[in-house]
Amino acid sequence: MPLRKRFNAGDSGWCLRANRVCERSGSRAYFAAISRLGDGVFWYLLMGTLVVVDGYAGLLASAHLAATGAIALTLYKLLKRWTRRPRPFASDTRIHAWVAPLDEFSFPSGHTLHAVAFSLVAMAHYPVLAWLLVPFTASVALSRVVLGLHYPSDVLAATAIGSALAGLSLWLVPGVSLFG
Repeated sequence: MPLRKRFNAGDSGWCLRANRVCERSGSRAYFAAISRLGDGVFWYLLMGTLVVVDGYAGLLASAHLAATGAIALTLYKLLKRWTRRPRPFASDTRIHAWVAPLDEFSFPSGHTLHAVAFSLVAMAHYPVLAWLLVPFTASVALSRVVLGLHYPSDVLAATAIGSALAGLSLWLVPGVSLFG
């Protein structure tokens, strides 16, 4: 079997196994709520809270997050339009979409791309937020596969893209770094 075909079969298999987690309503409710927060709600609340709690420094951090988010959105839309990868539930009837997708295509996971980029930039400004942002971002990424909306490779690629985008964003803004 060609490598690409084996990779796609493995990707689908992992997605199908993960998707079964949501057969239990408690799991489905948790991942649906996390996914909904990852639509943007969590990030808007975080930016507003930073401004209220830390004033001008919070406003600068929020502006940095917003600029990173705007670039992430543009990049994500271009990649979706270019790759046009069908979502798992559209390719395999055994996989259920436990929530409605925001758009038609799967690659990359926009939720994951944004969560990773936002978390890395936010933690560069406020390292103390790592206790909240790391588990939330991991839950967002996992939710996309478990809910049947993305393949694991969509999430892994989005993690790499979000990390690279955050790295570039942090490199462009003087005085802000994840490493001190």
